[in-house]
Amino acid sequence: MTERTAGPDARVADLTEHLEAFVAHLRSVRGLSPHTVRAYRGDVTALLGHLAAAGGVGLAGLDLAMLRSWLAAQHAAGRSRGTLARRAAAARAFTAWAARDGRLSTDPGPRLASPRAHRTLPAVLPADQAAAMLRASEAGAAQADPIALRDHSVVELLYATGIRVAELCGLDLDDIDATRRLVRVVGKGDRERSVPYGVPADRALRRWLTEGRPALVQPPPPAALFLGARGGRLDPRIVRTVVHDAVGSVPGAADTGPHGLRHSAATHLLEGGADLRSVQELLGHATLATTQLYTHVTVERLKAIHDRAHPRS
Repeated sequence: MTERTAGPDARVADLTEHLEAFVAHLRSVRGLSPHTVRAYRGDVTALLGHLAAAGGVGLAGLDLAMLRSWLAAQHAAGRSRGTLARRAAAARAFTAWAARDGRLSTDPGPRLASPRAHRTLPAVLPADQAAAMLRASEAGAAQADPIALRDHSVVELLYATGIRVAELCGLDLDDIDATRRLVRVVGKGDRERSVPYGVPADRALRRWLTEGRPALVQPPPPAALFLGARGGRLDPRIVRTVVHDAVGSVPGAADTGPHGLRHSAATHLLEGGADLRSVQELLGHATLATTQLYTHVTVERLKAIHDRAHPRS
């Protein structure tokens, strides 16, 4: 694709067209989640805005010097190492796509260095605090209020399966196999997996489906498993509030959200003897390296126990 030779407005229109074509590629070809697509769009929009402000000649001006200039400006603006690393990765994905699609003559992305993001240990709830949270949630559902029944089912299923909040909100009724206690999940990259859940989550789900959901459903009946107060599909923001409130009911528990329950589920599985490959499959991680982060958590806990309990620690 060749650049149009015109004034600044035409160059900005060119850049916008490149951006929209890239976003369409992320959605239709790579099958990325809406959340991931939004993140890519934001980062590439910032990059192309920097290119336009520099007075370049359209996308052809996106060379290594321009990429480095953009990251330097981000650093000067106080962006964290994690943000810089993410934005550099987005820039490399964009330039690689643009080169493959003939929009750039060469791909400058592979030569773009970026700081490594600090990998922090995920915050997890100890098993006793997770159990206390679920008991409190169950007590709240004892009055059979539809919202309380839904909220209890949500926290039980999140902790039982370790699924992501977007995966939970995307579940439909036919994704639940109650006979075998399995949930079919569509994760990142449209990868599908089946995740088992236990008896407490099954009990909470059955109560939600028989006593809670019918009270919220509106015609035409939606396919969504979990519903909001107005009968539509449950919003991830509501789930985050539900989890924060549930965890907040436990004295001394660190504030955490749905991703914290995912971390907790993975950590407790490993501490209970599950192998790393099985946990990778359950969580839907594309690579084992991501799952291996949880082994650091269990090692740190073992060291803490050793320090407290061993007479010669």
